[in-house]
Amino acid sequence: RVIAYRQNSEKAIVITAGCSIFEMGCFLRSMENFLVDILASPVEVETLLDALMEMHLETLGKICNAVGDVVDILRFGDDLGTNMGPIMSPKTYRSLFKPRHKILCDFVKKHSQMRVFLHSCGSVYKLIPDLIEAGYDILNPIQISAKDMEPERLKQEFGKDITFWGGGCDTQHVLYNGSPEEVKSHVRKNIEIFAPGGGFVFATVHNILSDVPPENVIAMFEAVNE
Repeated sequence: RVIAYRQNSEKAIVITAGCSIFEMGCFLRSMENFLVDILASPVEVETLLDALMEMHLETLGKICNAVGDVVDILRFGDDLGTNMGPIMSPKTYRSLFKPRHKILCDFVKKHSQMRVFLHSCGSVYKLIPDLIEAGYDILNPIQISAKDMEPERLKQEFGKDITFWGGGCDTQHVLYNGSPEEVKSHVRKNIEIFAPGGGFVFATVHNILSDVPPENVIAMFEAVNE
């Protein structure tokens, strides 16, 4: 199927691998327990993370072997942010998660031609330098309504080092509550900030929910096309 996509389309082909580390710890232990574990039982946490890494590297090996020379982008997911800042301190991220994220990114780049995409919601501004050093090429969804995630700030500080995939329209507030003209103005402004010099893929910040006014969705696409 992937070869057929490549032969019949010039669009980028993306495959989702998941391979989360922090999120998987939360899924297994529940978030409240895992956050306590990180501080109270760091040795056991590292043992768990190493077991996850063994599983993830096996998965990545299969993906790279099967489609690594055809697919353009591999998508990881590991939500690291809240509306107000990172879920953990940068120090904790650098100690436990950054080295493992780097291993995953390095593996993909060594064994395939794919670029590496990270989906992480929330305010991750304080972690972006570390995400870049870990090897991520693309960041998503760029939650511009979260603290420190203003488009101007992100583009100025990191626009030369990472691609922003998202941030085109705030689904939580503007697309949901704004008028069509407010949506258009909002979208135009974000494109004008993010697009210069490349490194921007237009997308909404999050999924568009069913109660968003259809005229606002149309206005968003009209602004993009214009």
